[in-house]
Amino acid sequence: MTATTADMARPAQREITLAASTLVTARRGLLKYLRTPQLVVLGLANGAVFLILFRYVFGGAISTSGVAYVDFLVPGFVATGVLFTGIGAAAGVAEDKAEGLIDRLRSLPMPRAAVLAGRAVADTVILALGAAVSTGISFAVGFAFEWIFVLAGMAAANAQAAQGISFLVFPLTFVSSAYVPVATMPGWLQAFAAHQPITYMVDAVRALTLGPAGHALYGHPASWYVTGSLLWSAGIVAVTAPLAVARYRRG
Repeated sequence: MTATTADMARPAQREITLAASTLVTARRGLLKYLRTPQLVVLGLANGAVFLILFRYVFGGAISTSGVAYVDFLVPGFVATGVLFTGIGAAAGVAEDKAEGLIDRLRSLPMPRAAVLAGRAVADTVILALGAAVSTGISFAVGFAFEWIFVLAGMAAANAQAAQGISFLVFPLTFVSSAYVPVATMPGWLQAFAAHQPITYMVDAVRALTLGPAGHALYGHPASWYVTGSLLWSAGIVAVTAPLAVARYRRG
C-alpha cells in the first residue's frame, strides 16, 4: 500500500507538549539572563550591599530577644531577597510583550500556558541561584511570587509600568518579621504582619538556620513555618497563575 501524494506532501506533525514547550521558553529566558553579565553581577551585588547596610547601620539599634541581630537578619534577607530579585520578571514579561515576542509565540502551535510557565521557571531558577541558603524553600517561594510578577507584566502597558506595579509588594517585606520582630510593631499591625506570607517564609528560613535558638525565639518547630510557607506558595500560584494565563489568552 503506497502513500498518497497528499500524505507525502503533508509535513510530519510533532505533538508539542506543555512540558517540552515550557522547557524551551525557560531555556530562552535563562540564556538571555546569563548572556547579560551586568544583570548577573548587579543581581548578586545589590543583596550584599543592602545586607551590609542593615547589619551595620541598624544592627546596634534593634533588639531581637537574645538572638544576635546578624543571625536574625540574614534569614530575612534570604527570603525577601527572592521577592526583590523577582521584580525584574514583571519588566521582562512586559518587555517581551511590547517587542512582539508574546504575539509571535502565541501564533505557534503550543500550549498557551507554556510561554508564561517557561518564563516563571527560568526566573525561579535565577532566584534559587541567588538564594543558595535553603534553596528548597526559596524555589517554592520564588515560583509562587514569580506568578504575581508575571501577572503584573501581562497587565502592564510597558516595562516601566510593570516595575511600578511590582513595587507595590515592597510593603509586605517591611510589614513582616524580615528585619524586626513582629512583637515590636503596633498591636493593630501585628495581626497582619504575623500571618502574611512573607513572615511565614522568613520565619521558615530563620528557624531552619538558627536551630534551637529559632525554636526558642518563636515557640514553634521549623516544620510549622515550612508547612505554612508551602501552603501560602500553593495558594498564591493557584490564584495568580490562572489569572496570568487568562490575560495571555485575551492578548
